[in-house]
Parts: sequence; structure tokens; C-alpha cells
Amino acid sequence: MNLILFSAHELNQQQQLRLSDERYQQIRHIHRSQAGDSVRVGMINGLMGTGQILAIDEQQVSLAVDLRITAPEKLPLTIILALPRPKMIRRIFRTITELGVSELIIINSYKVEKSFWQSPAINEAKIRSYLIDGLQQAKDTVLPKVSFYKRFKPFVEDDLPTLSAGSKKLIAHPDTGTVCPLAINCPTTLAIGPEGGFTAYEVDKFLAAGFSGIHLGPRILKVENALTVLTAKLFN
Repeated sequence: MNLILFSAHELNQQQQLRLSDERYQQIRHIHRSQAGDSVRVGMINGLMGTGQILAIDEQQVSLAVDLRITAPEKLPLTIILALPRPKMIRRIFRTITELGVSELIIINSYKVEKSFWQSPAINEAKIRSYLIDGLQQAKDTVLPKVSFYKRFKPFVEDDLPTLSAGSKKLIAHPDTGTVCPLAINCPTTLAIGPEGGFTAYEVDKFLAAGFSGIHLGPRILKVENALTVLTAKLFN
């Protein structure tokens, strides 16, 4: 952890924080901090700052919190992503958060197995933990917005026009459109398919909604690598 995150309700009226969970383990056994030391802390969806250790023992740590630093600015990027395989969800959600993506929209696709939607990997508590892992790594406090749409056609026909309004609309798909542009640095909605890609029908629906096709050349990347490369190319 490069930042110890906490929720507003955990802070008492004296602006002190008491931790006894994995964050305490991080401070005591990884940072090897002692009373008088300071660690970087941040309030979820709030400011960042320092936590001076008032006391630390075998069970908990007490910190005096001083928050004055604004979280880094998010990228003006919404990623529309076909639901990944359950074993990849934690890594992908964490990566998206580390990159500073503003919003993540998870959708269905023909090549997404129906069983993926019943996976415990996408319950609300686990998703929040993945996002917080990413924030703590990147020294950020602001959670990206995450939403799910289980029906493809109603999503692209009814919801997508509003969700993508005012942004540059791109769909990443092999052999579609042009090579990914560089440093566009503007509000963007980027659609990325599942392993195996979107079907021709799905690509056509995005194109009909005003999206432009882009690709990364002849190499086919895994979803997690593709989204990282695409984000790095589009924003710098």
C-alpha cells in the first residue's frame, strides 16, 4: 500500500483513526512504523494527508490524521468493458483504478459466458475491495463509478447514447478502423470486448451509435494489456 485509505465514519471527533485490520498489519509489519512516525493516509472520496502514529501495539495502531492534499485528477475516460473472466476481474478492476479511469461500465457480450454473471467475484463488497486496492497503489482516494448492464441490445440502443454524449466515441477491435490515436486528451468513451473480441453484429451496433473503430496493430493483446496500452496511448 502506498496510501492507507479509510472511510469517513472511521475518523473520530478528535480526527484520530484506530486500525486493527490489514491496514494495521501493513503499518506494523510492512512499513515497520513506530510511535511518532507518519504514514500517508486518505479518506475515501476525500482528501489525502498524513497520519502520525500516536500509539502502536500488538493489536492496533492509533493515528492523528491531517488531511490537506487533493486527490490526483481522474482521466476524462469512460471504459465500456465486456464482463471479463472471473479470475481476471480483480486484476482488471484494480488496473483500471490505478490508471485513473473515471468510469467503468461492464456489459454483456455474445462471447461472455452466462455463468460469469453469477460469479461471487462481482458482488458489491468484492468490487469495492478491488477498487480500493487500486487506489492505495496509485495514491488516489476517489473511487471510479462502476455500473453493470446485463443485456447488450437495450444497452447500446437505449443507454449508450446518453452515457457517451459529449465524448469521443471509440471501439477497440482488431482490424477495425484506424490505428489508435495518440494523446487525444479529451472526454472519451472507449469500448473493449471480451477475450475473442466483439462479434461483427456488436461492432456494427457500436458503429451505428457513432463510435469509431481503432486497433493496436497486428498483435492481439489480452484484455488487461489492451486496456492499459489503449489508455496510455490516448492520454499522457
